[in-house]
Amino acid sequence: MGEGAHEAAPPQGAPHMPGDCSIVSRGLTKRFRGGQVAVDDLHLAVPRGSVFGFLGPNGSGKTTTIRMLLGLMNPTSGGCEVLGQAMPAGLAAALPKVGALVEGPAFYPYLSGEANLRRYDAADPTADPRTVTGRVGVALDRVGLGAAAGKRYRAYSLGMRQRLAIAAALLGPRELLVLDEPTNGLDPQGTREVRSLIKDIAADGTTVFVSSHLLTEVEQMCTHVGVMRTGRLVAQGPIAELRGGHAPRVRVESPHPGQAADVLRGLGLADVRTGEQEVTAELGGLEPERVCAELVRDGVAVRGFAVTRPSLEELFVGLTGEGFDVDG
Repeated sequence: MGEGAHEAAPPQGAPHMPGDCSIVSRGLTKRFRGGQVAVDDLHLAVPRGSVFGFLGPNGSGKTTTIRMLLGLMNPTSGGCEVLGQAMPAGLAAALPKVGALVEGPAFYPYLSGEANLRRYDAADPTADPRTVTGRVGVALDRVGLGAAAGKRYRAYSLGMRQRLAIAAALLGPRELLVLDEPTNGLDPQGTREVRSLIKDIAADGTTVFVSSHLLTEVEQMCTHVGVMRTGRLVAQGPIAELRGGHAPRVRVESPHPGQAADVLRGLGLADVRTGEQEVTAELGGLEPERVCAELVRDGVAVRGFAVTRPSLEELFVGLTGEGFDVDG
């Protein structure tokens, strides 16, 4: 499945993968004891420099996939590459360039934000202890916590705590940032803070891989998306292409929807649906101006006329057969 592909079901065999990717998986599969399949034949391609939303209902296999990508769990079959390194063999070469936040941050509540980051930095065998002050300061400034560096963690808001966790993932230069449900449990203000931060990080050229079950979150900050359903990838590609690949519909508001429906059928429009005060149909290849003109010419009282495409919510619910949390 290529970068712009958006099939409703995965193709058979290994698809073509774009060359410039931060993450690639081929046939990645994880089975647990008892035969439970958590991830099934996953072919994933995350373009370098993208903000990639890994979207799916809870339990669809997102966290298991992330664990395999980061070498925290071995796949049953298939394989993956992170920053050009085959995993898990390439862990030592890839992970120093990867920042990750999986299943929530863990910090000491009575230590300050700066002191907590110093402890994180000390656990990194590749970090030079002589330059820790500079690294911690840069990380705190990057997430907007420079002024709160000396404040105890327990006094941080939810959004500040999540930003500190992202700062811990950014203590060194990173080419890839992996975030598992980064706004889970946050209030609206905290969600906005983290969303803005992710956009800023991506603007610096870092690839950001974000798993989420929140549709609004993905729609507002991601350039690309992969959609999971019960362990299988059912679609992936740029968000604009996924939305654009579905036929536009015309919606006509009229006090005489039956009459309007007859005109639309006469024009050859498909899937004509009549409501109490409106009628909708697939526009097909007709110009919307012609459709509107024909309605008026046939004496239909047109109170409103619009061309719409399926919302991301409608698209993804259709792909997965399950509901999504729209706002969280």
